[in-house]
Amino acid sequence: MVALARKTLIYEWRRFLPAMLAVGFAGLLQLLQIALVLGIFGSTSLYITGSAADVWVGYPGTQSVGLGRSIDADVESRLLMDPAVLRVEPYLWVDGDWRGPSETGGVSVFISGIDPGARGLMFSKVLSPALRARLAEPDAIVVDRSALDQLGVGIGQTATINGQQVRVVGISSGLRALGGVNVLCSLDTARRLDSAPADGPTYLVASLRDPRQADAVAARLRGDPSFGPYTTWSASDFAHRSVMYWLFDTGAGAGVLFLAGIVFLVGAAITSQTLIAAVNGSVREYATLNALGVGVAALRRVVLEQAFWVGALGLLGASVLGLLLMMLARSQDVPVVLNVPAALACIVLVMGLAAVSGLAAMRSLRRADPATLLR
Repeated sequence: MVALARKTLIYEWRRFLPAMLAVGFAGLLQLLQIALVLGIFGSTSLYITGSAADVWVGYPGTQSVGLGRSIDADVESRLLMDPAVLRVEPYLWVDGDWRGPSETGGVSVFISGIDPGARGLMFSKVLSPALRARLAEPDAIVVDRSALDQLGVGIGQTATINGQQVRVVGISSGLRALGGVNVLCSLDTARRLDSAPADGPTYLVASLRDPRQADAVAARLRGDPSFGPYTTWSASDFAHRSVMYWLFDTGAGAGVLFLAGIVFLVGAAITSQTLIAAVNGSVREYATLNALGVGVAALRRVVLEQAFWVGALGLLGASVLGLLLMMLARSQDVPVVLNVPAALACIVLVMGLAAVSGLAAMRSLRRADPATLLR
């Protein structure tokens, strides 16, 4: 009977093609939606995932990197006293107002003041050594290539941030921000651009002798009252915290989940109708099998097997087309990310859609009565 399901799909592929296309396009939409969500909201943790720091130190209760407050600079000495800590450096976050050469309007920018040295931890996975070295120049900045049109500048041109003149010395990729534009500069430049300078850095980041001990070291260093209010996170912990805040606490995640549910329901409705039509078109063949002694339970397994193959083939087509579209999106600096858990979730959703459609199509077997052959 299982072989019958496959042979029916091959012989009558035109009848099942609409169902495969419906599953495929529903799966493609789910795949691209998940990739966009991970790419857009994952950019909120770029500051962490794009850096080599193992432990982050910030103000207690900080929910995302961009919501940090200054901490006491003396916390650095507390970190360096721990034998597991190899290197510590400050990281300064400054909100800024960008004014391009044309002075046509302001753009909200997020200024990251980092150590421009060759061993610097911040953005070590994003900036090349040569580009990093240029940040040591006074008032030098680096921006993402996707923001050039928005900022209205190119390499070598000048602009103003918070009323202070800056010069673009380099362009990088992978620095797209959510709700603004990322601007990278040295710590000295960031302090000059800060309109309300604080006594200490926004964060301290540390590398460890053994990065696998990040969680244990972060727990050990957390909350020494003699150094003022501060707390510590492992890099993976803080990245997850930042993404979850933007995904759920801001309400954006609820909209994404609602849209995913709508896509699933619409896909299930369309696919089930096409499968029902395919089963109805073969009702006399099913009735003949029933008359020959094949039970209804066996016929239901055939329909479910057909639904499985419809889902699998639709998913295969969606995967191929989805990868091509993601490559195109990345070439245009559209933030798309797809990891293994997200891909597995997409597979489960698509196959679940096919299973629901198969269950709906099984109702048509009620008409597979041998008596219909006498009409």
